Amino acid sequence: MKRFIPFLKSPPRVAVIRLQGVISAGGRTGAGLNDATLAPVIEKAFKRGKPAAVALVINSPGGSPVQSALIAARIRRLAEEKSIPVHAFVEDVAASGGYWLATAGDDIWVDDSSVIGSIGVISASFGFPEFLTRHGIERRVHTAGKSKSFLDPFRPEKPEDVTRLRAILEPIHEAFKAQVSTRRQGKLPEGQDLFTGDVWVGQAAVDHGLADGVAHLVPTLKAVYGDKVKIVPYDVKKSIFQRFSGRILGEAMDQIEERALWARFGL
Repeated sequence: MKRFIPFLKSPPRVAVIRLQGVISAGGRTGAGLNDATLAPVIEKAFKRGKPAAVALVINSPGGSPVQSALIAARIRRLAEEKSIPVHAFVEDVAASGGYWLATAGDDIWVDDSSVIGSIGVISASFGFPEFLTRHGIERRVHTAGKSKSFLDPFRPEKPEDVTRLRAILEPIHEAFKAQVSTRRQGKLPEGQDLFTGDVWVGQAAVDHGLADGVAHLVPTLKAVYGDKVKIVPYDVKKSIFQRFSGRILGEAMDQIEERALWARFGL
């Protein structure tokens, strides 16, 4: 009935978007965070019901820098178009690309045990230069273009390949640093290098300017928007096929890589 009585004011609504998991271009299990999957959820959260604010609940060890940038940029674009404030709340981890997502918030709130930071770029692989010879296997590789066998895992690592890899990683790192510096402008301490890939826990992240305080979602939203604030969750909905096929058909390597990302932070 309240909607038909114009002089009764509705309680403010805050849309809550959960961003949990590894950030990837699109995993086979559908479990990763990526812009294509999240786009309709983010758009709906900003446009439905005239929200007073949007809150991000983040729990991610990172992943694809491009997808991190696309998701964060979409959130900022809509926030500015709609003049809607964005609050970021970190659960266990907002590291690497996960912290990139957190910078989409106008403020960042953490738990005492949240792991924050890892502002860097990593490339990890394996090398098997003696494996084929040991097993009597002859590998034949023919390329058109001298760089097509770049970082071949079955050949000894070349110094020039490492130099080229660093030339690829550095611009990505610079983009990450620019994102953090812009979004945390005026909050980062001067004279400290926070872009080394280090991580901080809880209050230490606040002390280093990477977060604004130790606080949790519901009490913070009530303190800002009143006890009657309506919290509306938005999440990616998976079909029955996706939920079951993700468990059955998910490839072991994808799961191992995801597990390794979480394990870096003791989770």
